[in-house]
Amino acid sequence: MSIPHPLTRRLVLRCLASPSTSAPSRIAAAATAAPSTCRSFHNSVPLAARRRPRFKSVRADEMGLTSPEKIDEFARENFPEYSPEEKEILKQRYTPEQIAALEAGEASINPLDLTIQGRLRVDQYRMPYIEDFSTIQPIIDRRPKNKPPPDPNSTFMTEEDFTEDLMEWARKYFPEHGKDAKTLKDFVWEEYRDVPEEEWPHQARKKADKAYLAYLENSGNEINLETMTPSDVDVLDYMSKRSMLKGKTGSSGNSALAPALPNAVPGVAGLYKTVADPADEGLDDEGVYKDIKRITNLSVREVMSIKTKLILSRRVSNQTRLGKIGRMQYFFVAGNGDGWLGIGSAKSTEPSVAQLKAKMLAIKNMRPIPRYEDRTTFGNIEAKISGTVVKLSARPPGFGLRVPSRIFEMCRMAGIKDLACKIPRSRNPMNTINAAYMALLNQPNPEDIAIGRGKKMVDVRKVYYGGAVH
Repeated sequence: MSIPHPLTRRLVLRCLASPSTSAPSRIAAAATAAPSTCRSFHNSVPLAARRRPRFKSVRADEMGLTSPEKIDEFARENFPEYSPEEKEILKQRYTPEQIAALEAGEASINPLDLTIQGRLRVDQYRMPYIEDFSTIQPIIDRRPKNKPPPDPNSTFMTEEDFTEDLMEWARKYFPEHGKDAKTLKDFVWEEYRDVPEEEWPHQARKKADKAYLAYLENSGNEINLETMTPSDVDVLDYMSKRSMLKGKTGSSGNSALAPALPNAVPGVAGLYKTVADPADEGLDDEGVYKDIKRITNLSVREVMSIKTKLILSRRVSNQTRLGKIGRMQYFFVAGNGDGWLGIGSAKSTEPSVAQLKAKMLAIKNMRPIPRYEDRTTFGNIEAKISGTVVKLSARPPGFGLRVPSRIFEMCRMAGIKDLACKIPRSRNPMNTINAAYMALLNQPNPEDIAIGRGKKMVDVRKVYYGGAVH
């Protein structure tokens, strides 16, 4: 480092020679020169002024509620109690039970709460009584107009329909002439009176229009238009309230209440209304086992006594145009431990729904499993699904279950105690479960073999060899 000026060189050497004294002074100077500032994590402009409320709040002193005495005075003025004269008037209109209910309602509401927390309208559109508008009071409020629904078969008026409707409305103001008033069809030739107006010949229509105009001029001279003409209010009422539809029309009314559901909604009636079966003994009030009872003809207690076990769960997804729809898939195995076994699988976006469906399917799919001496299979069996091959072998008593975990649970549910298993090829979990279940169902039954050969088969292995048949 080269410093040209001698004074500058001397000052730099002095600072380097005494670091212990100069460093704290530099730190202190930097601390005083650059004060710390609080910086936000966003780029919005900071507001230096206090945030103002959106609505102007009325202070308590402006309302005169600065002391308990003034609060009590305000409550007595705005929420007074019933006077003896008013109570006598109420007794003339209400029964003693209703009077007691009114007094209980008045006692349950504290006027101080209404004074401090209540909000009373003071504008010119306020109601003449205190109401929260949560319900409609038939005595005070206007009754809602319940009009019939529109006719689904109604259509829009054509030009002829609108003309007839207008003339029908106008006849109300001409009572002595309305009954005898003629239309354009009365002046056309007789052979065209039953034909639509669009199909009239030009000559016939021209003569009918001429005669009809002459009739209107003559009849107009006889009518006093000043006394029989509809007013502007009647015309406005006709234009605003008259429907443009042809048929039995009607609006749904102007009620603020939502329409109630009918007693029997088509397509939904009876689906979500469960009636408890007395035979269930209070075990299935929600109707969860209703379908499985109908299919298996078992009671709820018998269905609940069947053991179930989750042996496989995985997440699957379906690619749609809106994205991937993920679902959960569960495999359940069900059995009674005495030769009956069933498997079931289900998918759903809700895990609880998928588990319940898989359990019910496993109970529904239960089938009898042949067992030799109620402990093992009849010989060696094999099943193949796709690339998975499952080989099950019978074993002597005390051998146990030397099989994979999923097949182990299946054997426990079926009541099999001695079994060996080999899976030489693919070990796909789904194919393994299905192949093992197929192998247990397709065992070579000696009774079927004997029936097919037409001979009687007797097991004499326990008689010979001193019972040592294994």
